[in-house]
Amino acid sequence: MKRTLIAALLLSLCGTAAADPLSAWNDTASKRAIEAWVQNATKPGSDTFIPPEKRYVVFDNDGTLWPEAPLTFQIQFALDEIKRLAPEHPEWAKDPLLSAVMKGDTKTIAAASQKGLMKILALTHSGMTTGEFNQRVAEWVTSHKDTRFGCRYDQMGYQPMRQLLDYLRENGFKTWIISGGGIDFMRVLSQKMYGIPPEQVVGSFSLSEFSLTDNGTQLRKTMQGAFNDDATSKPVAIHLFMGQRPVAAFGNSDGDLAMLQYTAANPDAKTFGLLVHHTDAAREYAYDSHPPASGKLVEGLKQAKEKGWTIVDMKQDWKTVFDPAQCPVKPIP
Repeated sequence: MKRTLIAALLLSLCGTAAADPLSAWNDTASKRAIEAWVQNATKPGSDTFIPPEKRYVVFDNDGTLWPEAPLTFQIQFALDEIKRLAPEHPEWAKDPLLSAVMKGDTKTIAAASQKGLMKILALTHSGMTTGEFNQRVAEWVTSHKDTRFGCRYDQMGYQPMRQLLDYLRENGFKTWIISGGGIDFMRVLSQKMYGIPPEQVVGSFSLSEFSLTDNGTQLRKTMQGAFNDDATSKPVAIHLFMGQRPVAAFGNSDGDLAMLQYTAANPDAKTFGLLVHHTDAAREYAYDSHPPASGKLVEGLKQAKEKGWTIVDMKQDWKTVFDPAQCPVKPIP
């Protein structure tokens, strides 16, 4: 009986030791830096201890938690919505930009730049209630797949980053998304994909209009009062929605630089900064100075080395990119 108990205890200890919360990460300097910072931040009595009420950490979304190439998920949704709604709007065929969307003419769409994008977003992100918009996003997610990987978009969150979110929450940190993506679009997916509730998602937004109806009340989406939550606007949004400075920031592009700078200057904590560097063309994409869509990373790499932020080399530091049970990816030679 005594031997049986000892054996069971040893098996239990072995199982505990084998349970790695960051199992999708290779044992590299990046992983060790994350673990060391968390251990130091949660060690009572140490100079680096961060009280639980101060453990706010912020994550960019596009390119940090899910892919942003060749198009961000939200832009792809907008293009697909134009195609879906086109039969109800025959007049769109006479519009060069909308006609290009329906034909898949990416060159004409790209030439329309920011003005053209805002026109597409106005047609697909306003004029409906918030509930109707949420339903459209949910239906799009279940009916469309990424053309390269053949997976549904809600299956394409980065597995190493999802594990990192869980790891931080298990150690008492509160995880927030601070992204240039649309706040309503991300809130439909954040709980399922990342375990982040809608109230901890901050993104670009415009004002909705309230009205009374026969059935109660509603909010209708408009393009009024638009706020673009990118670059230097991210610290502004953090202050507005969170009310305190984060102790860690995670991004992937120069658009996240102000958020990392704002976090690094927190006078009350030993902070942590991390940038995901897209270096894996076989399993995802490889880019920095010439991104296929958004997400240029040039100044961020320079400042990361100067300030001691962690640079994650996707190719070297991640064992997997997506959860193989949800999105099995065969690397492209």
